[in-house]
Amino acid sequence: MSYWFNGHLHNSDRIDLGIHDPALLYGATVFTTLRVYAQTIDHPLTQWSAHQHRLKQTLTDFHWPAPDWTQVRRGAEHLKRSYPVLRIACLPDGRELITGRPLPAHLATLQTSGITAWVAQTGPYQRGLPRYKTGNYLGSWLALQAAQAQAAKEAILVNNVGDWLETSTGNLWGWARGQWWTPPWQAGLLPGIARQQVLDYLHRLGIPVQTQPWTRSLIPTLEVLAYTNGVVQVVPIHTVLKDQSRLEFDPEHSCLRELRAAFQWPNL
Repeated sequence: MSYWFNGHLHNSDRIDLGIHDPALLYGATVFTTLRVYAQTIDHPLTQWSAHQHRLKQTLTDFHWPAPDWTQVRRGAEHLKRSYPVLRIACLPDGRELITGRPLPAHLATLQTSGITAWVAQTGPYQRGLPRYKTGNYLGSWLALQAAQAQAAKEAILVNNVGDWLETSTGNLWGWARGQWWTPPWQAGLLPGIARQQVLDYLHRLGIPVQTQPWTRSLIPTLEVLAYTNGVVQVVPIHTVLKDQSRLEFDPEHSCLRELRAAFQWPNL
């Protein structure tokens, strides 16, 4: 296993951090996760510029020093040779950490057959600073562990009035009344890069998208449910476990082609 840290490539699965480092004590990092297409950082679907912009904007908002972006790019170029998925994290002192991993197991099956999700209605499952992708992902991680304990693959996070926001790893999409719906970022969710990619694609085609809160009255009207992120692209959700009930959705609906097309070059 290899990783890139503070300008150097390391062949190990261990990292040396001080016991008082804020990254260790508080999860004080900002990060982005990208999928490298055709082993090319500059492939349009890799969205390198968008990921770099996300990091730069967050560092500016947090008043943290930026890393050496030349070194960040150099580290990404090294790791892309071995890993299709890269996680680029920036620490509060300007250091960078880049790690790699494979694509999720059985991804093609998940993309076609869909998954079961669990609604994280109670417990410590809300994300702190939801507009930012920070290293403190404990709420999402706890929700995902609880979902897996229910034999589900994903968790759906909600706000304090029960509106659905996002999954523990991606953004939600629903099809109802002949159009697409996705929760607005103002409701308290992370506006993902893949989410914006899909929105831009649908808008270019003139396909309407409703960005309204997913209230308890809207959710039962949904015929199709899916989530997106930059790694898995589009994964349908065929079953949602909620309290003692379950909701069923169509994972093979033809409308899903519109979401999937947003991840096909040269549609971007």
